[in-house]
Amino acid sequence: MSSGDDGESSGRLTGIKSALRVVPNFPKPGIMFQDITTLLLDPKVFKDTVDLFLERYRNENISVVAGIEARGFIFGPSIALAIGAKFVPLRKPKKLPGEVISEKYVLEYGSDCLEMHVGAVTSGDRAIVVDDLIATGGTFCAAMNLLERAGAEVVECACVIEVPELKGRERLESCGKPLYALVESQFERRS
Repeated sequence: MSSGDDGESSGRLTGIKSALRVVPNFPKPGIMFQDITTLLLDPKVFKDTVDLFLERYRNENISVVAGIEARGFIFGPSIALAIGAKFVPLRKPKKLPGEVISEKYVLEYGSDCLEMHVGAVTSGDRAIVVDDLIATGGTFCAAMNLLERAGAEVVECACVIEVPELKGRERLESCGKPLYALVESQFERRS
């Protein structure tokens, strides 16, 4: 997979990283929340973020962009429209009407479940999974399992921020899936 000019990409990545903020003790004590909402307030940085994903996936024959609720819904539809793919929302329980399949998973600070409409993807679909951040990788693994159970091939997982010390990348690689993250988290984890 290709990306844009290294000098230009580097400048855009610096802008993205500087537009993010860290919110201590959210949603629970000890969590250093990586907030992308500040990135969304700057149209140029928001566009640069989406453009970096487009440069990576534009010529990769992707037919499905699966976005993880809720922040994957911010980036996923723009990517899907620009590359001519369908957007598939992966939602929390009881948010999708109709028949769904579900997958439970463990988070850094609890557990949850993702659901997807039956028939949203089909055998032969080539998919990427998009979210704002990867921590332990549990949410991405659940998303991949849903898509693969429906017959799609998950090509890659993509996010804006990676929290390397939580080893989500290693978890995905142990499942045979690569991760494309634009920037690493902006904090040193406190003990």
